[in-house]
Amino acid sequence: MNRYAALALLSFVFCSAEPADRQADFDDAPAASGSVEIREWQVPYPESRPRDPYVGPDGKVWFVGQRSHYAAVLDPETGEFRRFDLESGSGPHNLIVDGNGIVWYAGNLVGNIGRLDPATGEIQTFRTLVRDPHTLVFAPDGTIWFTAQQGNRVGHFVPATGTVRLTDVPTEDARPYGIVPDGKGRVWVAEFGTNKIGVADTATMVYREIELPRPEARPRRIAVTPDGMVWYVDYAGGMLGRLDPETETVTEWPAPSGSGSHPYAMAADSTGRLWFVEAGPQPNLFVGFDPESETFLEPAPVPSGGGTVRHMVFDEETNAIWFGTDTNTIGRAQLP
Repeated sequence: MNRYAALALLSFVFCSAEPADRQADFDDAPAASGSVEIREWQVPYPESRPRDPYVGPDGKVWFVGQRSHYAAVLDPETGEFRRFDLESGSGPHNLIVDGNGIVWYAGNLVGNIGRLDPATGEIQTFRTLVRDPHTLVFAPDGTIWFTAQQGNRVGHFVPATGTVRLTDVPTEDARPYGIVPDGKGRVWVAEFGTNKIGVADTATMVYREIELPRPEARPRRIAVTPDGMVWYVDYAGGMLGRLDPETETVTEWPAPSGSGSHPYAMAADSTGRLWFVEAGPQPNLFVGFDPESETFLEPAPVPSGGGTVRHMVFDEETNAIWFGTDTNTIGRAQLP
């Protein structure tokens, strides 16, 4: 039997920057079977919706406070946080960190991409020509691709020059959402407002759509595995899907919690396993899937409950996935 097909013992660890009595609220998190270890840090900025963490080159974890208009960094070794206030009303939705430690963030409410230099605290903003830059990702060449959900566009940003190129999504109100490069000169986009996956050529900006078999499907986040397969979670239908870019064949598997699972945050690890969070159940459930055996690992409850886990990233160096929660925590799932 493939080692990921077996269900082993799963333990939970919760750590907080808050006093011990606050931490006790989570110490009784129920155990379940599996082999993922989840740890959370309470963010000291109340009700700020910390989200979209990203591991910097020094191992520290950056994230945005969407409701409180900040970027912040967590040192996992010490549990210490440091906050950088952004422009008022910016509504940061997402951030990424380059190899020099420069933070790039999506100013979702002001139509900007921002540059934060942590060494000086200096902030520089760039107009994107869309009203709502949503999710940013680095391409292999260090440039940035992004979605604009309400603007119904996909964009390309060159940090060195501030240049922005945009391409329209053909389907009206397609709501381009999750985005990921494949290393082959393409970026793949989950169109949350329709049953389509989009793909853009990074050189020409030519954008086309691939229709999923079920009209009711609503893909929200997307990932590419080392074998080149494109994966998505169908938030509306409670499905995990795989799209073969060469044949455009689609295969789907029902999520463990079924049609009400609302799978949302998603990431692939370096071995090709898929990980996503079911946002429907409370507490949210962290789920793994092994494509080789087509087997789900036992879902792991998020100790704080999670509220909604919206986005997460895989850190290859530590074999861990980082995520933010609506319960005001930053979480780490240590993978087997």
